Amino acid sequence: MRTAVIVFPGSNRERDMRLALGGSFGEDPVMVWHRDTDLPKADLIVLPGGFSYGDYLRAGAMAANSPILREVKARADAGVHVLGVCNGFQILTETGLLPGALMRNADLRFVCRDVHLKVERADTAFTGGFRAGDVLRCPVAHHDGNYFADAGTLDALEGEGRVAVRYCDETGAPTEAANPNGSQRNIAGIYNERLNVLGMMPHPEDAVHPLLGGLGGKPLFDGMAAGVGDAA
Repeated sequence: MRTAVIVFPGSNRERDMRLALGGSFGEDPVMVWHRDTDLPKADLIVLPGGFSYGDYLRAGAMAANSPILREVKARADAGVHVLGVCNGFQILTETGLLPGALMRNADLRFVCRDVHLKVERADTAFTGGFRAGDVLRCPVAHHDGNYFADAGTLDALEGEGRVAVRYCDETGAPTEAANPNGSQRNIAGIYNERLNVLGMMPHPEDAVHPLLGGLGGKPLFDGMAAGVGDAA
């Protein structure tokens, strides 16, 4: 099973992602520089967290125009699985692979702490390591994580089962207090229509070992290792 991680100037979680993927998939991912135009065959492509281009213009806006993104979009359209975490989620919305936008946090402050997430469904290639309704704990670290979309888009995401994870309390209740950034409907991650692209703001790659503070993110990577399809 082959994986690839796209690296941008300003990425800072690519090594964390490399360790998380290697631990579940059994081999290290290929690290691909954003200026490259040749993307090796991969079953899973990951856009990691960080601050690509220093978040100038808008978070993810400049990275969305990097040469490699044309190939990432083509692979996603062909059915290859793509995961975007934090800045990667922002990039996915800027490319149009996912709807909506990530705005400044509601309190206009950078947030860095652990959160709880409720897994909305477990029948995707990304979430096979969970059961629907499971609550996991992992960190967030962002300044622009406030998910926004118009009412029609939000209703479509809900009605089509495309909300992947939602900010919640320890019991799984999506409370206002559990929402770290003001995201509408406590949305922390979403899928595209084909369910082969997942964007999420929290960092599951930083919750895959007890020394990191917990194992909340490990089932996500184990589930992907078992669930993603053949390379396209």
